This record gives sequence, structure tokens and C-alpha cells, in this order.
Amino acid sequence: MEIALFLVALVVTVLAGTALAARLDLPAPLLLIAAGVAATWVPHVPEVHLEPEIVLLGLLPPLLYAAALQTSLVEFNANRRAIGLLSVGLVVFTTAGVAVVVHALVPGLSWPAAFAIGAVVAPPDAVAATAIGKRIGLPRRVVTILEGESLLNDATALVSLRTAIAAGSVGVEALDVGLDFLWASAGGAGLGFLAFVIVAKLRHLVSDPVLDTAISLVTPFAAYLLAEELHSSGVVAVVVAGLLLGHKAPVIQTAQSRIAERINWSTIAFLLENTVFLLIGLQARWIVEDVGDSELTGGRIALVCAAALVAVVVLRLVWVFFARYALVRPGVDPATGEVPPWQYTLLLGWAGMRGVVTLAAAFVIPEETEHREVLLLIAFTVVAGTLFAQGLTLPWLARTLRVPSPDPVEDALARATLLQQASRAGFEELERLEYDDPHGVFDLVHQRVEQRNFAAWEQLSTSADDETPSELYARIRKAMIDAERARVLEVRSARTVPSEVVRDVLATLDVEESMLDAVPTRRKDSRAAAGTRRRSGDSCEHLADAPALPVSDDVPECTACVALGSRWVAVRRCLECGNLGCCDSSPHRHATAHFQESHHPVFQSAMPGEDWRWCYVDHVTG
Repeated sequence: MEIALFLVALVVTVLAGTALAARLDLPAPLLLIAAGVAATWVPHVPEVHLEPEIVLLGLLPPLLYAAALQTSLVEFNANRRAIGLLSVGLVVFTTAGVAVVVHALVPGLSWPAAFAIGAVVAPPDAVAATAIGKRIGLPRRVVTILEGESLLNDATALVSLRTAIAAGSVGVEALDVGLDFLWASAGGAGLGFLAFVIVAKLRHLVSDPVLDTAISLVTPFAAYLLAEELHSSGVVAVVVAGLLLGHKAPVIQTAQSRIAERINWSTIAFLLENTVFLLIGLQARWIVEDVGDSELTGGRIALVCAAALVAVVVLRLVWVFFARYALVRPGVDPATGEVPPWQYTLLLGWAGMRGVVTLAAAFVIPEETEHREVLLLIAFTVVAGTLFAQGLTLPWLARTLRVPSPDPVEDALARATLLQQASRAGFEELERLEYDDPHGVFDLVHQRVEQRNFAAWEQLSTSADDETPSELYARIRKAMIDAERARVLEVRSARTVPSEVVRDVLATLDVEESMLDAVPTRRKDSRAAAGTRRRSGDSCEHLADAPALPVSDDVPECTACVALGSRWVAVRRCLECGNLGCCDSSPHRHATAHFQESHHPVFQSAMPGEDWRWCYVDHVTG
């Protein structure tokens, strides 16, 4: 009962802490760590010893799997050099550097023990870095590299730790170290691929979202245990399986299964990630008290802890700049059309916060290791120090460096363009199908697809104060759904319809309402971020021949709509003849009509603060 009460209290504290952090506009990880430290001094709060098995088997596989599912394999592959240099090269570099510092400052500490603590504090934690990075709007490439690094660096650190412990007991040779690392990486990747193949084949046979979700929940633990049982890297196996299953999900899963998996793993990751930070704080008191029995003086202990903290920060900054200018030499980023500036590298170097894996790995150090209590305090100091020193200053650094965050308007434009291209492919397939259509289904399908596309384009109407047609539709339909749901609940209370039927109808209404919720929010974000920006990405010969015109602050009019006495949503300008016509979301769609008459391919938004162009021929933006 006491354990159950403690677990419930833990979850309640996590929920309250994250809610409070959102209200105070603070990073939740930092607030939860502080709450955990404070709780250790509250009477009747049990002393929590975080066992390595709980973290390495109970927490690490699901956290890694949830992150891998959401990580783009395409982006991961595009940044593989940077990710490899950080997840392998930097971990080894940090392990050696910290080992030298700690060995020099702790009298009588053996080299294997020094390398063990170096391996413990070497791997940064993506949960902390990306939680703070996404909150403050770090560039997506920086976040992708941080996520990719942390997916693999734990494997390098744990192999290094295992090697250091073995060297301290029986001794190892360089050849053994190389073979161990090779089997850990290649073997783990192979076993992860095997797990992917098995799960993919199972999913082809399963259409029930409940069964599919159950398979998903078992996968990370099965992959991890299989690899560890064969003395390979469970971390690599889980990451490879998660990356491949996430990449292939649109092909091997049903839509309902993908939605269920996304919601379930988001919930699991939210609870585990935040619980991890609270557990870190709950270790503080007993770790500090155990150091009281150390043979070293308080000043010496403080010095070595501070030196280790400074070392992990400095070594990371040295490595990322060395790797950028001597090894990687990054090319042009397709998303921006420019070489990533040095500010990105500095942010990447500063976002090296450590997390729960560092603490869990510290507890793996054998009990008989000399000065073990000091090594545990070093690990805790590095975790807490990097989280607070770097976590609190990362937003300030991003603002100081003026690093651009992801642009909601750019996202809205990319979303609308991609939907338009998808619709074009869908209509082409529709033309190839053979069917009888006595009921006008073709027109209905065409209308629904166009309405979806119009809603995406309307999110770019940042200058208009009036409701767009999609916003008006969402508001009216939401009111109707509320009334419909109320009526269904009345029928449920009357017990005139079977409960299973009532649940199905309510679920149908919920799905439709969920599709309405994103419309006002996305347009609100686009309005807030409105401004002139250089477009990059997809292009074509028509866009290349029609450069953008300077953006005007004047509010345009669709003269054809004025003549008809009708309203319009947004206006586009033909870049060949200057004709102004209303967009497709408007009733008369005069811009499209002008293209159909004149075959002038490129139109530019004529709305204030917008400089994007659209090619009607190739369906791309520029």
C-alpha cells in the first residue's frame, strides 16, 4: 500500500509540477528537479534509491522507443555525420577528458574508476535538451541533431562504462574493446532490424488498434532484452526498431492504429520523462549524506565536482566546433538554402544537459570501487549543474544569438503546398478509376478535397481580421456537434438505444470535433508570426522566371469581386500581367479563373506581409 501511495503521489506531483511550470513559463524539468530536492527534506517522504535496473530496463527502453517513433528517419539520415560524431566521438572524447581531470584531483583513484565516471557523465540527455529546445523554438536542425545524438550516445557510454568496469576487475585488451564496441553497435542494429521485420509482419496481419497497440507496448522491451541477452546493445536495438517502425508506419499500420499508437506513446513519454526529473531530485539528500563518510575533505570533493562539471561543458564546446570546422564542414541546409551559421554550433554545444541515464549508470559502478560515494556525487552534480546552468541560460542564449525559430507561416505554406500536391495525385487517380456515378459522388469527393485544401491556404491569411470560411465553418459545426452530443446523451439516459451504439456515435462526433480544433489555433500562430520572409525549398522553372515583387502594405481588392458585390478571403497577383484575383477559398476563385484563361503560371500573394508565390502548373511554392 505504501508503494502504491508513493507512486500515486509521484504522478500527482508530476502533473501539478508540469501544470505549474506552464503557468509560470518555466521549463518543467528544472521545476520538477527542484521539487524533488525540496521533497527530500520533508518529513515522511520516503528515501528513494534509484536502482540501475529500474532505469536501464524500466525507463530507458520506452523513452528511447517513444523518441525514435517521432524522429524522422529522413532527417536522421541527412544529419548522420553530425549525429555520429556526437553520439560516438564526443562521448569517447568526454569520457577520456573527464577521466584525466578526476584522476588528477582524487588521490588514489584508479584509472579504470576514473574512466568509469567519465563514461557515466559523458552522454547528454535528449529529454531535457529537446523539452527546453522545442519550448523556446530552437531551429529544427539543432533539435534533430540533439534527438539523434541522444538516441545513440547512451549505447556508447554504457559500452565504455562496461569496459572500464571490466578493466578494473580482470583487465581488457584494446582488441577486446574494439570487438565489444563493434558487436554492441552492429549487433544491436541487426537485432533492432530483426525486431522491426517481425513487428512489421505482425502488423500486416493485425487490423485491430487494440492488438496493434499491445504489440507496440511490448516491442521496446523485447528488442532491448533480446540484445542485452546476446551481450549486444539494447539501446541501439530499441532505437533502430523505433526509427524503422515510425518511418514505415504509414504503410504497415491502419490509420486508427497510428492514431492510437501516437496518443498512447505521447502519454507514456510525458509521464516517464517528467517522472525521471522528479526522481533525479529525490536522490539529492542521501547522495550528499553518503559523502560525509568520505576520506576526502569537503573542499577537495567540491573541487572535483566543480571541475567535472566544467569539463563536460568545455569539452562539448571544444568538440562541436572542432567537428564543424575540421570534420563535418556542413553544406547548404535544404530548409534554409544557407550553410548553418556558427550560432547553431554554439547552441548545439550549450545544449548538453545530462539526465537520468547518467545517474543510473553511476549506480552501476561496483560497491567496492574506491571513493564510490564521491563518484556518485560527481554524477549528481553534473546532472543538476548542466540542467540548471545550461537549461536556464539556453533560452537567453538563443535570443542573444538571434537564432530563428521555426516559422508558423512557413509551416502553414508548406502544409498547404503538400496537401495541394497530394490532392493533385488523388484527382489523377480518380480520373483513372472506372466507375458509374449516377449519384454525383465525383462532385462530392471533389468538393470535400477542395474544402480541405482551402482550409490549409486560409491559415496564410494573416492580414484579414474577419473569419475565414473555414473558421466560420469550424465555429458553426462545433456548436452543432455540442447540440448533437447533448441529444445523444439524452437518448443514452433514456436507455432506448444499446450502449454500444451510443458509444460508436459519440466516437464519431469526437473524431469530427478533433478535426475542427486545429483550424483556429494554426491560423492564430500564423498571424502572430506574419512577416516578409525569403522562401526556399521546392522550385520550378516557372518560379525561377518570375521573381517575387516587393511586398506592399496596401490592402488589395479583387476588382472582379467588387464588380459583383461579393466578398473575398485573400488576393493573389499574377506576376506576368499584374491581374489581382481572389484566392480559391473565395466564392468566385478569380485567381484560378485568370490562370485558366491566360495560362500565366505564377501568382504571388498580394496580402500585406506575405511574399510567397504559387505555380499553378507544377503545384509548388517559392
